[in-house]
Amino acid sequence: MVAEVIEHLVGGIVDHPDDVDVTPKQLRRGLLFEVRVHPEDLGKVIGRHGRTATAIRTVAGAIAGKGGARIDFVDVDRRR
Repeated sequence: MVAEVIEHLVGGIVDHPDDVDVTPKQLRRGLLFEVRVHPEDLGKVIGRHGRTATAIRTVAGAIAGKGGARIDFVDVDRRR
């Protein structure tokens, strides 16, 4: 459910919503959501001084509940 919410939020911000891909990964430190966006949209997702990214992380953390969730924003050109 958290992945769908992140995808919906990010898809509403970017110019290329078809390139938004949210991949959950279970790590030792907890759940990590890797959000891939088009390279031109990375600045929009991060926002000025990281405010947009922080807001997305806050919403995702509230939905994730007690364990929380970490989010990593990368562009689609970066290797998987």
